[in-house]
Amino acid sequence: MNSKGILLSLGSVNKDIQVRADRWPEPDETLMAKDLLTISGGKAANRAYIASKLGAPSILLARLGDDNEAEEALGPLREIGVNLDHTKRLQNQRTGLAMITVRPDGKKTIIAAGNANSNWEAGSADEVERVILEAPSNSVLTLDLEIPASVVKKALEAARKRDFWVVFDPSPTSQVKEEYYELADFMTPDLTEAERLVGFNIETKEDGFNACEAILKKGARHALLKMGDKGYIMITDGKSTHLPAPDVQVTDTTGAGDAFAGAFGFALWDGQTPADAMRFAAVASSLAVETYGSQPAYPDRNAIENKLAEISTFESGAK
Repeated sequence: MNSKGILLSLGSVNKDIQVRADRWPEPDETLMAKDLLTISGGKAANRAYIASKLGAPSILLARLGDDNEAEEALGPLREIGVNLDHTKRLQNQRTGLAMITVRPDGKKTIIAAGNANSNWEAGSADEVERVILEAPSNSVLTLDLEIPASVVKKALEAARKRDFWVVFDPSPTSQVKEEYYELADFMTPDLTEAERLVGFNIETKEDGFNACEAILKKGARHALLKMGDKGYIMITDGKSTHLPAPDVQVTDTTGAGDAFAGAFGFALWDGQTPADAMRFAAVASSLAVETYGSQPAYPDRNAIENKLAEISTFESGAK
């Protein structure tokens, strides 16, 4: 087993049905679309995919249905080398489904049906706890909230017992519980999610620092805010950092946040400092938005490191 441990991804896995359209439809309108994609998706699946592509031993802890969509969701993960021993198909359940529309500016809307993601079987929380407690030292857990709260809580508690890095995607924010803050290491909300968590608008870099401070006051050990084209804000170990967003041609933002979280978790697993991990993940996410689709657009490590070398002026700045 790798001395660095493994990267555990806990959360949702879906079949994605994605199209491009000139705009989003109006109520009662039928809008014609193009560029149909049916691909593997879901937050945890995307994180596991990019972690494996980057070179980490990657395990997905997730649930699917017993339908044909399950194999469509799992196929690319299996091919890239993700360990699926703890990804189970549930009888008489449908696999999660996400319906995605992408505009010419790369922004997207998503309507998701949780299905099996929301209906884990009895005893599954105990199984996840056992997998985490038995994982090798120096492992990293990434997770989202598109699964039952009972599973999330046991996973967070188990990871804390093992002193693993925990990268926590607080999505959907309606499922965030107060006790999660102190159990996670890095809370990684995007701009909209952060505004919901802290209760005020975030429009400037200073607002971003204030939002991170508010998240820390809730008990989080570190705070990391993704502000889109305004860059990234992080407060860790008393140091406040702003990282400008890389300059990219945006084609499709679908899965960009998952690419960031997965690459950030990978970088921590790889022994990088949080500041370097944020830089690494920001480049991974920026490369992902330049191509249509989510998993098919995710870069490998060479692509990320080459991009980092090209943009030597991509520097962080203290508050």
